[in-house]
Amino acid sequence: MAEHVTMVIDPLEAHLLQAGTLRVGLVVPVSGVLGMLGPCAINCAVLAAAEVNAEGGALGRPVELVLIDGGRDPALVAGEVAGLVRAGAVQALVGTHASDVRVMVERAVRGAAPFVYTPPYEGGRRPSGVYFLGEPASRQVGPGLDWLVAHRRARRWFLIGNDYVWPRLVHASARAHLRERGATVAGERLVPSGTADMGPLVREVAALRPDAVLLNLIGSDLIAFNRAFTAYGLALPRLCGALEEHGLLAIGGDTTGELYAAMGYFGSVATDAGLGLVERYTRMFGPDAPLLNAHGHGCYEGVRMVAALARRAGSLAVPAVEAIADGTTVVTGRGLLTLTGREVRQRVYVGRADGLDFDVVTSA
Repeated sequence: MAEHVTMVIDPLEAHLLQAGTLRVGLVVPVSGVLGMLGPCAINCAVLAAAEVNAEGGALGRPVELVLIDGGRDPALVAGEVAGLVRAGAVQALVGTHASDVRVMVERAVRGAAPFVYTPPYEGGRRPSGVYFLGEPASRQVGPGLDWLVAHRRARRWFLIGNDYVWPRLVHASARAHLRERGATVAGERLVPSGTADMGPLVREVAALRPDAVLLNLIGSDLIAFNRAFTAYGLALPRLCGALEEHGLLAIGGDTTGELYAAMGYFGSVATDAGLGLVERYTRMFGPDAPLLNAHGHGCYEGVRMVAALARRAGSLAVPAVEAIADGTTVVTGRGLLTLTGREVRQRVYVGRADGLDFDVVTSA
């Protein structure tokens, strides 16, 4: 079976055109505050689909991708996804987008198709037919908080995030974690997505003088805050829950030694699996392609996991997939991933920005 991958970029076309393929709805933001994630995420999904097709496809069919812009209003995204699923225009979903979009998609689809969700998420309930490859809040923030408490004596924290479900519950986990370690939360703010002027927020941090800041802003908001923070001249450790290589590049890099990120994957983690993925990605898209990063890499994992579930179940009907989901494995840039209880448990890396790259300081 050929390695060629068809990408349907207009969901209406997926409704109108019949195909003898296994169609995967790829829900990634190509607009809005997270739009910068789109190019790498799309590349990584195409790479995964090409590899699946070179291996014979899934269910005897080549994999085809249908692009759905996950950067729009959650209700609009969910309605479009549900329409594609109900019409049989897509047979499975891979999502790399904000959790408020995921919640709406779950409600709209109602378990009618397998849905592999790849970014860090807030934790909690894992519905039937939804499979989580990212780190829940309770596991993502702990290693970074512990390292900064131990190595930077960060006892007083300021928590900042966008005002939706993921930052709210990451903050709840962080408050409990810090309390257990005798640290305190001196201040907390949640701001709307798309906040253009971060100056007042930076000045509030400066006035409070915490030891460290936990940032659960996303996309362009995270970039805007870090630019404003640097311009103001503050020198405090910042631990980010959604910063990856593209975001670091957009900030302009960082050489202060004070900017940290907690993620399940960095392109600089030099494992055999990681280096192999970098080599294949570069070979397919060239040396000037969008930088490999955790959010994009999640799309690679998601497409590989859909194919693995389909092959193991012999179907993409959710009851059949649910029956075999536990124990399903894929090999990605993080190594071997195994589903257990609709999630995977992998290491979380804490990287310190060094110019335009991350040096891992700890993992757990």
